[in-house]
Amino acid sequence: MAGQEIAHISPDSHRCTLHWTEYQITFENGTRYKVFDTVGLEEPRLQTGEYLSAISNAHGLINTLKERGGVNLLLFCIRGGRVSATMQNNYRLFFEFLCEEKVPLALVVTNLEREATMEDWYMRNVSSLEKYNIRSAGHACITAANLLDGRHKDKYEESRGIVRRVVEAHCNASMEGWTGGQGWLASFITKLVEFVVGRPKKTDVVGILSKRCGMAKEVALQVAQHIKSENPSQS
Repeated sequence: MAGQEIAHISPDSHRCTLHWTEYQITFENGTRYKVFDTVGLEEPRLQTGEYLSAISNAHGLINTLKERGGVNLLLFCIRGGRVSATMQNNYRLFFEFLCEEKVPLALVVTNLEREATMEDWYMRNVSSLEKYNIRSAGHACITAANLLDGRHKDKYEESRGIVRRVVEAHCNASMEGWTGGQGWLASFITKLVEFVVGRPKKTDVVGILSKRCGMAKEVALQVAQHIKSENPSQS
């Protein structure tokens, strides 16, 4: 989207902790966008330590999104291949839990440079997406690999236009960004616990919420108690 290399790429950087980075991007027509690049859950489950880091990172992301005017559009990026349960988990985490289905979502499918026509992937897999209840307001079938040989270079340039058109179609200045309610963070981390292996201690959760997130201790205790009551196997 940016037209230049601005993102640091690492296959194992901050995996499973909802680490995020903010970028300012300007399209060729002069329209400026704030883009928040987040890492999803590469594995279907979180370890306890990763869960606590995810709470802290989610708190930072949610506060920053509020300061920047909220969320206008989700770009849900997946690698072209088999539609899976892990993919569904990430979809639910960001679309259903983080944004409470209040923000339009566009599906971006990457790694399609070897398709005769990149759109073919969507046509073959749309029924699988429906099976996993992955719904989108629009989609972009692309390749994000710009260092491939000449056979795929044209597809990379085509992909930039495809993604930009999807963003322009579903995100514009007249839209009001969704900023969630007062319980945005509490609601999100309550759902996040569903992805945890093991049993995060109530005291650990309270410590993260009160010390690292600045939540009042009595509120943090209420959130931790709510998590426990919603998930009786956790303590």
